[in-house]
Amino acid sequence: MLHSVIIGTGSYIPPFVQTNQDFAKQVFYSSGGSPLHTEPEEVVSKFKKITGIEERRYTTNDLNASDLGYEAAKLALQDSRVDPETIDQLIVAHNFGNVIMGTVQTAAVPSLASLIKNALGIRNPNCVAYDVLFGCPGWLQGLIQSDAYIKSGLAKKTLVIGTEALSRVIDMYDRDSMIFSDGAGAVVLEQQNGETGSTGILGYTAETYAMEEVDFINMGMSYYPGSNPHIRYLKMKGRKVYEFAIKQVPAAMKLCLDKSDIPIQELKKIFIHQANEKMDEAIIKRLYQLYGIDEPPVNIMPMSIGWLGNSSVATIPTLFDLVRKEQLPPHQLHPGDVILFASIGAGMNINAVCYRY
Repeated sequence: MLHSVIIGTGSYIPPFVQTNQDFAKQVFYSSGGSPLHTEPEEVVSKFKKITGIEERRYTTNDLNASDLGYEAAKLALQDSRVDPETIDQLIVAHNFGNVIMGTVQTAAVPSLASLIKNALGIRNPNCVAYDVLFGCPGWLQGLIQSDAYIKSGLAKKTLVIGTEALSRVIDMYDRDSMIFSDGAGAVVLEQQNGETGSTGILGYTAETYAMEEVDFINMGMSYYPGSNPHIRYLKMKGRKVYEFAIKQVPAAMKLCLDKSDIPIQELKKIFIHQANEKMDEAIIKRLYQLYGIDEPPVNIMPMSIGWLGNSSVATIPTLFDLVRKEQLPPHQLHPGDVILFASIGAGMNINAVCYRY
């Protein structure tokens, strides 16, 4: 059988650290344009208790989303030791493209995939480069698409990148802006032959809920009074996202495991989108409860949100790269380990991938 196997990983963590204390000097406003009655220091303190975030990373003025993606892709290619000219598909997940500095305008053309292919110096025209817009689960959707191409025989090697510069589309007067950050992660997948259940992607689920959930994450005006109504920033209906996630994501994760014929007792690690620490913990707990297990195993879920924040499509590949390279103790991966990737984001989209390491 043909299998999609990850043979290289890379990530780029921007150097600029924005701490919670930096936000404690900020005046926050409600969606109606009124200053919050709560002091900024208390807002920041409550934010930390709910999300687990103490600091996040922002890109520098001279590096945009495509630059971050290039850095992560370069490291993944080096790690895989493959010739970049042999890559059949170069897939880039993002949500906002390259945002022009000092604006919230996206430079949508050329695509990020084309820009990254150019930066990598890949001349082969049969290396097809394209972008994926799928909310925060975009990188994982790129992984699912790669698996389909590889198992159909239409591709032998793919490069899947998730990159985001969310610091350029956030409203600093909105307390939800503290969640978001910048970064990039990438993997190289290769077609390999093996028996059923051997190393590689074992199964997946993907879902889109687009009725009343469609605008849970959207673009809206700044909360600052008198702001330009034509400039839109990233906005989120936090309570609705939370309630939706803890109901739907565990069910999708269970479906993925069941389709992959993997008992949950075999699961060694869960790499979940780093959206909100409390929400992620609730999702994992509910997943195990669906199997009649009251509490998840200790250290089943690596977390990086505390110091990296929520970099959308980049959270999972960055987290996976850190654990794979033993840079996030005590977490480690060993040959044969079964792991589960899962994400949720704008759409509202949900996906999960079961993988044997």
